Amino acid sequence: MLEPMSVAAVAGVLGAVGSGMANEAGKWAWESAGGLVRRIAGREVAAPANPAEVEAVARVVHEGVLGDPRLARAWAEFAVGVRPPGGTVGRPTLPPSIRSFTDRRDALKRLDEEARRKSDGRPRLALLYGPEGMGVTTLATHWGVRAAERFPDGQIHVDLRGGGTGAPLDAARVLGEVLRQLGLPDEELPPAFAERQQLFRRYAADRRLLVILDHARSAAQVEPVIGSAPEVFTIVGARHRLTGLDALSIPVGPLNERDSERLLAALVDKPALAAARATVPSLLARCAGSPYAIKAAVPRLSAPAPEAPAVLSPETDPVRAAAEDSYRLLAPGAARLYRLAALCDLPALDATGAARAAGLQQAEAEGWLAELAEAMLLERVGDGRYRYREGVRAHAEAAAAREDGIVACSAAMNRTIEGYLLSAVSAARVVLPESWRIPELPAGTDAVPYADRGAALDSLAAEAGNLVRVMGLADEFGDADTVVRLGRALWPLQLKAGHHDVLLPALRIAVRAADERFPGTREAGALHAQLAHTLTELRLWDEAEREAVAAARDERAAGHPRGHASAVEFLGLLRLRQWRFQEAYDCFEESYGIYGEIGPEDEGAGDLPRALALLERHRGRALRGLQRRAEARERLERALAFFRESGEAYNGARTLTDLAETRLDGEEFAQALPLVDEAIAALTPEKAEYHLAYLRVLRERCVAVRPE
Repeated sequence: MLEPMSVAAVAGVLGAVGSGMANEAGKWAWESAGGLVRRIAGREVAAPANPAEVEAVARVVHEGVLGDPRLARAWAEFAVGVRPPGGTVGRPTLPPSIRSFTDRRDALKRLDEEARRKSDGRPRLALLYGPEGMGVTTLATHWGVRAAERFPDGQIHVDLRGGGTGAPLDAARVLGEVLRQLGLPDEELPPAFAERQQLFRRYAADRRLLVILDHARSAAQVEPVIGSAPEVFTIVGARHRLTGLDALSIPVGPLNERDSERLLAALVDKPALAAARATVPSLLARCAGSPYAIKAAVPRLSAPAPEAPAVLSPETDPVRAAAEDSYRLLAPGAARLYRLAALCDLPALDATGAARAAGLQQAEAEGWLAELAEAMLLERVGDGRYRYREGVRAHAEAAAAREDGIVACSAAMNRTIEGYLLSAVSAARVVLPESWRIPELPAGTDAVPYADRGAALDSLAAEAGNLVRVMGLADEFGDADTVVRLGRALWPLQLKAGHHDVLLPALRIAVRAADERFPGTREAGALHAQLAHTLTELRLWDEAEREAVAAARDERAAGHPRGHASAVEFLGLLRLRQWRFQEAYDCFEESYGIYGEIGPEDEGAGDLPRALALLERHRGRALRGLQRRAEARERLERALAFFRESGEAYNGARTLTDLAETRLDGEEFAQALPLVDEAIAALTPEKAEYHLAYLRVLRERCVAVRPE
């Protein structure tokens, strides 16, 4: 057991606090840690941003408490309340295998051997690779289900294509998805890559896990999840052999003729197979050993199969050949939707998006989507959503160019982009109707209705991947106005639902478009501020600082005092995260002065009292970090008075928490207790569980029996 004041123990506490910054309580604990570190060191200490810096700060704390029992007690009391994220680990399982699984005996045997291989320091790692439609995913899943008893702590499957989130997952998002499947809630997911990696390795160290990383594009995508834990077996699925991945490589090729026949026989009843006996040889020849193509052929078994080409070209590979054969049997309406809905390459297509692309009513689109899924031209991804296989989408896109022409294809893409813009802005305005950051609706349009704020936020979250993709398309088309509007419509997702790692690429696109087309405007300032917010949440503080400064610059150039003051205020909040308390206070003072430029008839005058109350709270937080507790209490009490009078329970509870912590810093336990109890009472109806858990820890500190 570690001695509680050792460097390793202190580093463990700091690491746990940093890992918990995904929720409001975690951010509070981080800020409190910064103030305490400053108090122990007797000087400003920069917030650590990586494991090496955490150890350096831990040494400062260790040295500071050695000769001062009072400081040692203060650190011990703080450390007792720190809980590392992920206390409960689930036991994830794979979906069931398919009944028609055929052949692959050699591959299954080699996977068995790698799983049983004696631990020698090398990770248990296998790479399954083969062309689209050859069954790499099915093989990995089938082996995992068959070997489930070997992995009593769980089996994880991550689709590295990103599912409904747009672009392929980067390493940080891969780790995030693995941790989610292990049972870690989003509110406890560490924001930074290094912390996610450390947490997963801690989980995996003594557990027997299977991790399937499917549809990998590079070794860099998967290497962070591959560790030295002796009982973890990782299977990577890819289209081709991944350069630089030191793994047992197992190619997955076409089924032979006999196994192709077996698969078809497993999928079709005997009378139907007998009736189609004459067409089976040519059908199987065209399928070329692709399990996907054979399965896709089943619905059209009674129709004459086209002659197989003598030489397969990229246009007639098994997947595209199967798509062409199924496409020929579609009704005209389904065929048109199939072609036009493929053009935008949306990661998660639903009836609304498909109807926009094809110019149909939503109910009609729902029927055609179901028909396309039955024909295996679309894959169901749950909740009324679908996606194209890569080869099938390429076929649909080529068919659209051939049969619909450039004008119709462009119109379909424009309808899709405009539709997502309208729905996103409409939802954003419902979620945050009071926010000046939300853009106006496109001219001449009516808002899409949503039942309430929750429904609107759920819609934005569900469409996050599609919005990122549509923003990229608008950028490719040079439509900067749409890019900027979509970027600003993402603000509620950032503020209310996180999604920072998903949205970061889109926000970068939006900022670049605004800088190129709308420099020095409110739009550019707002987007720089949004990007700064997300970078801060991801602990990319140097980049966040540059963006916050750029936001202030553009808002000032645009003559927008409210935006200018908000940007400077945000820079102060960033400084709080960095434990740069004096600089934070200076930013809040500067912001206060800028707000003073707003006259009673100016834009934003109605929001001014609340904005100033929030600034009073922030100033109190900075003063607390500077150990100027009496001044901190004065500022915080002013803010609290406003929030009590205005009835803002949540902001009132946040301020009460700040006040309670300020009292605890001075060991004023009796004065802190009623503040904590009032905050708990205010937040209990709000079901703010993480904040309530943090407050309960503070309450324990208030009522603990203390030596004389």
